[in-house]
Amino acid sequence: MNEDIVRILNDETKAKSIIEIYDMLNLHGTEAQEKLENALRELVGTGIIHETRKHEFVLMKNCSSLSAGKISINKSGNGYVDIEGPLDVFVKGENLNNAINGDIVEIELFTNHGELEGRVIRVLKRDLSNIVGEMVKFRNKLIFKPDDEKLDIIINLTKESTKQCVEGHKVVVNILKEFGHNEYLGAVVKIIGHKNDPGVDIISIALRHGIEVEFNDEVIEELKSIPNEVSDNDLKGRKDLTKEMIFTIDGDDTKDIDDAISLEKKGDLYQLGVHIADVSYYVKVGTKLYETALMRGTSSYLADTVIPMIPHQLSNGICSLNPGVLRLTISCVMDINQNGKVVSYDIFPSYIKSNIKMTYKCVNKILKENIIPDGYEPYAEKLKEMQSLAHILRKERNDRGYIDFGLDEAKIIQDEKGRAIDVVRRIQDEGEKLIEDFMIIANETVATHVYNMDLPFIYRVHDDPNPEKIEDFMNLVKQLGYSIKTDMHKITPITMQKILLELDDKPEFAILSDVLLRSMKKAIYSPNNTGHFGLASKCYTHFTSPIRRFPDLTVHRLLRTYLFNNDMSIETINFNQKYLVDVAQIASDTEVASQEAERDVLDMKMAEYMERKIGNIYEGIISGVTSFGFFVTLDNLVEGLVHISTLKGYYNYVAELLSLVKENNSISYRLGDKVTIIVTNANKENGTIDFELYTGDKDGNSE
Repeated sequence: MNEDIVRILNDETKAKSIIEIYDMLNLHGTEAQEKLENALRELVGTGIIHETRKHEFVLMKNCSSLSAGKISINKSGNGYVDIEGPLDVFVKGENLNNAINGDIVEIELFTNHGELEGRVIRVLKRDLSNIVGEMVKFRNKLIFKPDDEKLDIIINLTKESTKQCVEGHKVVVNILKEFGHNEYLGAVVKIIGHKNDPGVDIISIALRHGIEVEFNDEVIEELKSIPNEVSDNDLKGRKDLTKEMIFTIDGDDTKDIDDAISLEKKGDLYQLGVHIADVSYYVKVGTKLYETALMRGTSSYLADTVIPMIPHQLSNGICSLNPGVLRLTISCVMDINQNGKVVSYDIFPSYIKSNIKMTYKCVNKILKENIIPDGYEPYAEKLKEMQSLAHILRKERNDRGYIDFGLDEAKIIQDEKGRAIDVVRRIQDEGEKLIEDFMIIANETVATHVYNMDLPFIYRVHDDPNPEKIEDFMNLVKQLGYSIKTDMHKITPITMQKILLELDDKPEFAILSDVLLRSMKKAIYSPNNTGHFGLASKCYTHFTSPIRRFPDLTVHRLLRTYLFNNDMSIETINFNQKYLVDVAQIASDTEVASQEAERDVLDMKMAEYMERKIGNIYEGIISGVTSFGFFVTLDNLVEGLVHISTLKGYYNYVAELLSLVKENNSISYRLGDKVTIIVTNANKENGTIDFELYTGDKDGNSE
């Protein structure tokens, strides 16, 4: 009914009453009216429809001065609303109207000194389930302090629920009742553990982002029916690939292995096999395992803690492509020419027996240093052939406009007690790139095949960037004193690629590359194929990681339905057309939650590491400038804030120059400047790190 309501209101600029909408939909009876009222309530709650004071309804997009979206509130007390369109809308603290961080809000748009701003009219949706925090002592009383500092609410807990709690316990609280003025009654529903216990810090962040850590009893019960070994009966209807040279390449500590590769040279053609764990054979529609995988959406990799999408019995056991054992797979075997084009392919159910579990570290020794580790002797030449093909595929992708931002990621090293003892750059070397190249071509091949069949499917899409944000980026580059020769008349992947190439030799390249990436839209899942801008791909999906991503599991289910079972009935098509809309939305949402949890864990662990580095002096580069100071990134990617209050004298923030400039213009601090800092503070609980400029004097001031 929701779609029908949106359809009939699409061209209406005047708000309609419930009775008018009821008549427009040709509805009959009280039951239909109740369904209409529920549907309208849902559409208003998601910001698709605006409800007037007279309880009439109009599409939000037809209200030029209104919009809706999720609000994020920063530490200064101001907010930004993520609305549909090129820009987030700024909301001053005085215009929040009791909205709190994470609310879905309806806002009124207006201009203030030429800048777009918003005023919260009403809170449409507030999710206060599973609030994570700490039990702390205040005036000899145990109270609850939410971990999210932006959650500006007071929660009083029932005495009964806190009986087992002690100071320092991390707990999960559910809201029972709202008193008004952001004051609530809540109850402790789970004690996670003491904040000093190993792993509790990471689990607390996961739960805060709605990531379930444990599997329920129904899922555990279903696991009893899943075998630990592949039986002869499981092999029926599958192609036997156990005689092929097939192996896996992963990180040293990877246990959930879902992709294996093979390669044969046939004249001028490379026959590449990408063999993916057939998780859909075990995780079937209608089971609690399937429902749980759908709601989790993805595995979360938080420092060295893995919170799996499916239980370890599957992810590390029967589904993992461990060496020397039979495993069920879905294979995509492609004939690829010297230009990196797939000239023919086959997608089929199979079973394999991986020869060896290779590691990136050992593979890189072969491909970069020509050093063959023990046990890799039979595979060295095959790996070099694979490297040649990977280079061909990479060149083909680069030629069409693949955008390589070249951004490094930080990796946290922890001790046996879970404490951060080092932060290093995660290496993306030849072995890692080889696997990436092979997985991308397999994903494109599978997506293109089903797209050409014109059947319901789930795609990985990445829309074109907003011209306004690219223009802002180009202005920043200009302010830094650089001239870009690339023709900006039409923004294409090739255009973006050329911009990065022009900036590649600039000292601020890493920062500019990051800013450009942030100016682009996020890749999401969708049942509609609109292409993948970043990969310069006309058709793309996720097929290669069904152990850790639900969209891949869905792709496998669809391949089995359409290709292997030849089920393309009207009923199947109609079901998938509707169902995949929900799958895509859930998958996109859970991916964001996992990424936010990963970022929060990274911030926390970096702060934990730097707590033992207070007083140390480092060189870094200014990676962000704000009105309250500037951020400095160190060589190991640790980032800290130099607050404006630590600088001598009065500084003005010049937004268009991304600079802090002293009032007499004698000194300025600009994005990309190299500086020397001293670590003055680090707070694991807040995930914050503070620096001051250091020039040799004892208090680290800049002058």
